[in-house]
Amino acid sequence: MKAISLREPQRFEMIDIDPPADPGPGEALVQVHNIGICGTDVSGYFGKMPLMTYPRILGHELGVEVVAVGDGVTGVAPGNRCSVEPYLNCVDGCLACRRGAPNCCATLEVLGVHTDGGMRPRFLLPARKLHVSTRLEFEQLALVETLGIGAHAVDRGAPGADDTALIIGAGPIGLATYEFVRLSGATTIFMDLNEERLRFASDVMHCDHTLMVTGDIDGQLRELNGGELPNVVFDATGHPPVLPLALPLAKQFGLVMLIGDAPNPSQQVLTSDVITRQISIRGTHNENLPGDQAYWSPARQVELFYTYLMRGQIRVDDLITSRYAPADAPQVYARLLRDRGASLGVLFDWALL
Repeated sequence: MKAISLREPQRFEMIDIDPPADPGPGEALVQVHNIGICGTDVSGYFGKMPLMTYPRILGHELGVEVVAVGDGVTGVAPGNRCSVEPYLNCVDGCLACRRGAPNCCATLEVLGVHTDGGMRPRFLLPARKLHVSTRLEFEQLALVETLGIGAHAVDRGAPGADDTALIIGAGPIGLATYEFVRLSGATTIFMDLNEERLRFASDVMHCDHTLMVTGDIDGQLRELNGGELPNVVFDATGHPPVLPLALPLAKQFGLVMLIGDAPNPSQQVLTSDVITRQISIRGTHNENLPGDQAYWSPARQVELFYTYLMRGQIRVDDLITSRYAPADAPQVYARLLRDRGASLGVLFDWALL
């Protein structure tokens, strides 16, 4: 069986691997149809993801079909179309999992990061990590995980209809965050260094305002927002210099939400902004929705997404900009060396192999 392996940073290879075994108790064998590209994949490709070891089969944004299930599996069956919750957690062995937050599991392994992911035709998964849809297509299902990260961030940031939200980074995670900021009714400003990404956010996603990272950013923000700074600032980049940039851009008593995981944890925080203007800093990790009911289960979260998607409240098809065969991965990722905007909306489709 063929698979696409990232042998080392910036070097993909098509390799032969053994086909998966029959599913054991609690497991499901899935066939991969679509794989998305995330910022985590890009960081791993460039060798900037400290949690990733090589060689690694990437791919955690997945639309899959169930082929077979093992003993004791309920809720999924052969032929089901599913999204994949790519966070392999301990279930109940740590505080986070007992609190219903598997995204923060003490022994968390993420598909395509700590363990091999979906850039292969078939593999085994815990069946509890599959979420069935009878109406969504595999392409849409592959974007559910990215949308989940945005939803979790917006849930924790809690912008309201009278607020203004600044999203720093108009990449896939920033765009997923925007979809849920938009549903909150808040005014949204995208800020980025990449003109192509800002153009996409404006022309395709129809955000309220865009802003290049240049010149007097404070003054430009105030001009766009009636003289005020934004209430909530989302850092969707994970770049170390962004936090010191973001703090002065939040309104007094405002909130800075950190979504991206910086590869270099050392960052100089302007404590004067945090203290004198009482700015709050809050983190958000992977996907999980606390909501109003203590902790929501990932299954409840996916049900919510499916409802949004089927109603057209989330315009997921707009987020898909290009489709490639998995064998094209070396060329697709090589484009990122020249154009960081190239990672927007990319899906790999095993049917094109």
